[in-house]
Amino acid sequence: MPEWSHIARRIRVPLGFLFALLYFWLARPTWRSLALGGIVLLPGLLIRALASGHVRKNEALATSGPYAYMRNPLYLGSLLIGIGFAVAARSLSVGVGLVIMFLAIYLPVIRHEEDFLRQRFPEFDEYARRVPRLFPKLVSSSNADSEVPSFSLELYLKHREYNALVGALAMMAALAMKIALMRTGLR
Repeated sequence: MPEWSHIARRIRVPLGFLFALLYFWLARPTWRSLALGGIVLLPGLLIRALASGHVRKNEALATSGPYAYMRNPLYLGSLLIGIGFAVAARSLSVGVGLVIMFLAIYLPVIRHEEDFLRQRFPEFDEYARRVPRLFPKLVSSSNADSEVPSFSLELYLKHREYNALVGALAMMAALAMKIALMRTGLR
């Protein structure tokens, strides 16, 4: 029987789409909550974009850019995006669902991915000692002696991270339409 981390890894994207449908149904946004949610989710999109331009999956251990401050910037970005959408929704059920999903799905996936990196890259243990898992430290942990790669637009495009931006904009537009429909009495 597969470990939960393997199952969580496989179901996280389809579950995310299912959660998005439930989210939209439960959301009770206002213009104010939409704006506040957008302010919270914007840094999440930025962190994800910057991280995707530094990671060379399965080729090298990413330690530059956001990876110099935290080991899992993509997941921190996703968490901020989720919190932003919870704020925009003005729904306690959405907030609780987000916390449950993060704890049940993303934490096991993070652990599984770190086990993979530990096996693939001998330098991972030293990196893990210097850099926190999810919440960034204020000072970079990159080695000053080594050449630090800069952001790569090619990697950003290769990883199709623009889909996070497109998805966030689409959901914000759908929420704006829901606000407009709620104001006109159409639900």
